Amino acid sequence: MPVAASAIYFLNLRGDVLINRTYRDDVGGNMVDAFRTHIMQTKELGNCPVRQIGGCSFVYMRISNVYIVIVVSSNANVACAFKFVVEAVALFKSYFEIMDFGYPQNLSPEILKLYITQEGVRSPFSSKPKDKPVPNATLQVTGAVGWRREGLSYKKNEVFLDIVESVNLLMSSKGNVLRCDVTGKVLMKCFLSGMPDLKLGLNDKIGLEKESEMKSRPAKSGKTIELDDVTFHQCVNLTRFNSEKTVSFVPPDGEFELMKYRITEGVNLPFRVLPTINELGRTRMEVNVKVKSVFGAKMFALGVVVKIPVPKQTAKTNFQVTTGRAKYNPSIDCLVWKIRKFPGQTESTLSAEIELISTMGEKKSWTRPPIQMEFQVPMFTASGLRVRFLKVWEKSGYNTVEWVRYITKAGSYEIRC
Repeated sequence: MPVAASAIYFLNLRGDVLINRTYRDDVGGNMVDAFRTHIMQTKELGNCPVRQIGGCSFVYMRISNVYIVIVVSSNANVACAFKFVVEAVALFKSYFEIMDFGYPQNLSPEILKLYITQEGVRSPFSSKPKDKPVPNATLQVTGAVGWRREGLSYKKNEVFLDIVESVNLLMSSKGNVLRCDVTGKVLMKCFLSGMPDLKLGLNDKIGLEKESEMKSRPAKSGKTIELDDVTFHQCVNLTRFNSEKTVSFVPPDGEFELMKYRITEGVNLPFRVLPTINELGRTRMEVNVKVKSVFGAKMFALGVVVKIPVPKQTAKTNFQVTTGRAKYNPSIDCLVWKIRKFPGQTESTLSAEIELISTMGEKKSWTRPPIQMEFQVPMFTASGLRVRFLKVWEKSGYNTVEWVRYITKAGSYEIRC
């Protein structure tokens, strides 16, 4: 009979759980406590490696300073269980030696998957021919391109590139910018055959100046930006980037994050918000909020949400909006104004009258938390970053289709009242 394990635990010498996995619901979560109390603390570990407690069998083995415990709730093949533990330990030692003499080796999950797969294992005595050649995992481990395996093939070779930015803003009630920066990511999804070499050109200042210097001609006119705190995926050729200021790389297969960056100068704000709040005595307030989109008239924002804070003692609200819908949300003490689609170069206004509950105690001044915004603007970048070119070269010379998309989202977008 097979093992049919209900759970497996890896414990240290004190009985603390290092790793565990529950496979079936026929055992409780306190099984490890039973093992610790009835076996470890009674010092009967060396007597018998198989024990029964409360209708469950514990099959355990100590490897160095770790106990591996298999819990089964039915009659099982104990020899098979011990064989599994021994083989599992050998597997760990063989394939998780990711540091050698203190030097990190290959940590790429893509390469480790070449060794450990969820596919069936072909018997060496089978007469059935092989369906496909075994990937050369050793080349990926020892070669220069450890993040991509050989032999990839696609009927349609495509590259998808997304520049996703988050705008962080703190603005005064008069529209003055107090703090502003942009954090961005370049996300890619590659479905390319073979071992392609990609080259990405951006309108960053240093890259354009280096390109014009190498070509011995003046730089083209147009907006250039300065990237701060740039970090790259391991696939990027840093030597080439330092010398030529171009992003060259052999991409991993599928989806990955190519680079991250930050912008602190020359940020293009997608929205400007002008709030006016008048407190009329202790029981009434008037709120007027004007939101103006600053991006191009042919663009639009999606999922715009404006959260306007109000005092906790708000009793009744009455408001009007020129676009979208608004309601009072007492759980967060805010007027929530939602606009599904906000065109560029337009403005919308919310006007509200708020009635407050009068209190007999001493009046406490309202701290006026900032207004918060949520939005997403497709095909717009607050930093002004643009892709100048995306070149794909592969020795077979196949044609590729490149897709580029820009998205700007609200990070911490706050306006003081």
